[in-house]
Amino acid sequence: MLDKIIGRSASSDEEHWISVSDLMAGLMVIFLFIAITYIRPIVKVQDRIEEIVVAWSESEVAIFEALEIEFHDDLSRWRAELDQKTLSIRFKAPDVLFDAAAASLRPEFESILSEFFPRYLKVLAGFREGIAEVRLEGHTSSEWEGAINDDDAYFRNMSLSQARTRSVLKYSLSLPGIADQKDWARNLVTANGLSSSQLIMSNGLEDKVRSRRVEFRVRTNTKERIVRILETIQ
Repeated sequence: MLDKIIGRSASSDEEHWISVSDLMAGLMVIFLFIAITYIRPIVKVQDRIEEIVVAWSESEVAIFEALEIEFHDDLSRWRAELDQKTLSIRFKAPDVLFDAAAASLRPEFESILSEFFPRYLKVLAGFREGIAEVRLEGHTSSEWEGAINDDDAYFRNMSLSQARTRSVLKYSLSLPGIADQKDWARNLVTANGLSSSQLIMSNGLEDKVRSRRVEFRVRTNTKERIVRILETIQ
């Protein structure tokens, strides 16, 4: 009798554990389907982001190469340089650009801009979809004669650099050679006076001459495109 009771108990336990095992297996299948459902869009997003990053890299190389081809023979004459890392064309001769502490363009710089800007826009027009902004940046050294302290010099240079970039942009947009692209240029090019916030250093010391410069910098729209993709899965 006892054996029969024990036997029944063992059989009941076995059936119980089989039932729990089946339940766990079922739950694992459900979790697997949930994981696949969740992971699949993430993988697709990662693939899409990778495509954009690759396209961005190729686009930046293409922009650099197009600018290099267009201006290779002019940069040294203009005392300018093309920076591949930042996609910037840097005009680096302060004595050519402006008079000291003045925002009006020197005649030589006007002549350079008249030659440079229409051709610059023409090159960039071939990459319109990938460009978010062209930043026209004005940079100064950290010094200001007569400043009472570093903050005073910084903000005086801020006002000067902003005035200078406005002068450059106003003159550039007035050129007859950009008439057919003026609306696009007005929406694309921004004037940014950065004072002495991005000094050029040499051997740990400020290079005051090279710090005084004007740059045209291309900013691509890769970041914005990636953000839009991420928003679709939220």
